[in-house]
This record gives sequence, C-alpha cells and structure tokens, in this order.
Amino acid sequence: MLNNKKIIFTTGGTGGHINPALAVAGEIRRKYPDAKILFVGTSDRLETKLVPDAGFELRTIEMSGFQRKPSLENLKRNLLTVKRLLTVTGKVKKIFSDFNPDIVIGFGGYVSGPVVRTAAKSGIPTVIHEQNAFPGVTNKALAKMVDKVMLTAAEAEKYMQPKNPVEVTGLPVRHEIVEADRSFARAELGVGDKPLILSMGGSLGARTINDAMVEVIKKLQPEHKFRFIHATGKFGTWVPDKLKENGVDLDDEDLDIREYINNMDVCMAAADIIIGRSGASTLSELQATGSASILIPSPNVTENHQYHNAMELVKCGAAEIIEEKDLTGEILTNKILEIFADENKLESMRKNAKEMAILDSTDRIIKIIEDTIR
Repeated sequence: MLNNKKIIFTTGGTGGHINPALAVAGEIRRKYPDAKILFVGTSDRLETKLVPDAGFELRTIEMSGFQRKPSLENLKRNLLTVKRLLTVTGKVKKIFSDFNPDIVIGFGGYVSGPVVRTAAKSGIPTVIHEQNAFPGVTNKALAKMVDKVMLTAAEAEKYMQPKNPVEVTGLPVRHEIVEADRSFARAELGVGDKPLILSMGGSLGARTINDAMVEVIKKLQPEHKFRFIHATGKFGTWVPDKLKENGVDLDDEDLDIREYINNMDVCMAAADIIIGRSGASTLSELQATGSASILIPSPNVTENHQYHNAMELVKCGAAEIIEEKDLTGEILTNKILEIFADENKLESMRKNAKEMAILDSTDRIIKIIEDTIR
C-alpha cells in the first residue's frame, strides 16, 4: 500500500523516459490519493513541460551526459559534466532532506544517475526501469546497486549485472491505445475495405523515411489499392510539394499527409501495417494494438538501442526490419507488397505482436514499488 508514502520519480530528457514514469505516477495518484509524489529532473529538457502539465511537482538539478565523439566542443561539455557531478550530490541530498522520500524510482536519462545513486548510498529503497532491449549506460551502472531492476524486454538482462533478480514488467501504454477498436477506428477514418498503411518518423520527422515514403506513394497511389496516412514531422513539411512534383494528387481520398498525428490511437487501430522507428514506447503500442510493422531503427541513438528493440519483434515474427543504411523507396515498396501478398504472413505478424503485449505493465510496476518499500 502506498497511502501516505512519499515517492520520488527521477527521469528526463525524452518522452520515452518521461511518459512511462508519468503513467505510473498517475495511476498511483488515482489509487492512492494520499501518496505524495515528486519528480526530479533537469531545468532545460522536456520534463519541465510534461511533468507540470501532468500536475506533478518538479524539482531540478543541473546535470548533463558525457559526449563520446571526440571534439573540442564535446571536451568542453564533458568538463562541464564533471563539474556538475562534483556538486550534484549535495543538491540531491537537500531535495531528500526536504521531501524525505520512502522510495526513489529511476526511469532513465542521465539525470536519474546521481539521484538514484545517492538514494541507494543513503539507504533509501530504490528501483529502476529500463525501457530498451539494450540498456543505457546509466541504468547498467545503477543495476548493480538498486533494490530492484524492472525491464520492458527480458533481452536487456544479459547486458546488466543486477544486484537482485530482475522483473519483466513491460512498458505502460496509454489506455486509449489499448482500448481502441479497429472497426470503429476504420469507420471514423472512412477507410473502407482498402488496406491502410500508416507511416511516420517521429515528431521532428526522419528525412530518410520521408524520402522513402514519397517514392512508395508515387509508385503505389496510382493503383488505388491502398490508403495512406503519413506524418511528415516538423522538418518534413516539404513532402506535399515533393509529392506534387512527382505527379501525386494530394486531393485523392486515399491519401492523408499530415505534419503530426493527433489521433494516434485511432490511426494505429485502423492501420493494416505501420512503418516507423523502433523506440520502446512505439513498440509497446504496436504490441498492445497487435499491429504488423516495418521498423526502420534510428541509427542516431545511444548504443544503437532502437535496432535491438526492433529485433525483439523481428525474432518473434511480429515485424520486418530495414536498417536506415539500406532504406530506399524501392526496397520499402517491395517489402510492403511482399507482406500484403501473403495474408497468412500479415495475420501471423499481428498475432505475434499481440502475444508479446504486456497490458498490465503499470500494475506490475506499482506492485514492485509496494513490495520494495515493505
């Protein structure tokens, strides 16, 4: 029971770290309204918006990560990180003294390192959650000292040396994603009987995916066998003009080109196949919706973790993978046609994705938090 318990969540940097923590914190608040929850993050990253917007208090510390590529600029950044490491412990202890937490929970990002480490050394119960199949440097280090390590994918355990046995909890998925109805979603979008291809490259947009999808749509749209929803992202607003240059009719009812997808639950539920990156949150949503997918991992992430994430689905027959270095419009088109040519394959991909889903992830995580405090 977490009534009247004081809980610190520490995470930051990206939505992939912050949103799962917010999902768990939100459910704790719902189940245990007397629990007191505090987030600890940095003052210049996404947590400064997402955490207050969700109605939680945020305390900040100055922390940064080490840059691995050698350059004068990165040397300066690394020296700043060392300076911050030398002073951060005192600031974290002040937060602990003010709040007096019963447990500290790390959801990744470099800010969680000094907070969880200080808690463990102070005798405060600690747990961490690793979202990716290949764990980050911070969580690999923390695993050796925390009371409990929670994983999205069992694969991550072989890269860690945890003090205690790990728990595979999965990753919290938004209720609207889990509960979305395929028939209702397709009716809402007016898809009809045509297969729907949903594609995206993240909120900023991925140039390689945008380029490839221009070629896919140019090739397949004139046949009118498919419906397309493609999100260009912030830096892909050139896509409609490029399609027009290639003779594509943007007013065609089979084509929906957007900058962002604001109704992702509806679009994912309606789609027959989804093309995109392989961040941990995206893959959990693919599993929850039982979606077949073609995954194009971003190569620009730490430890190439998106590749390892994608391979978890590929090995289970739930997805196909195209590495970005191999991606062309022709290769992507052929992969789409290959999958749709085999109804058994498409159905098998959906079934395998659904079987991988852990739909009670939030409840599992809360139980571990409760057990760790006892």
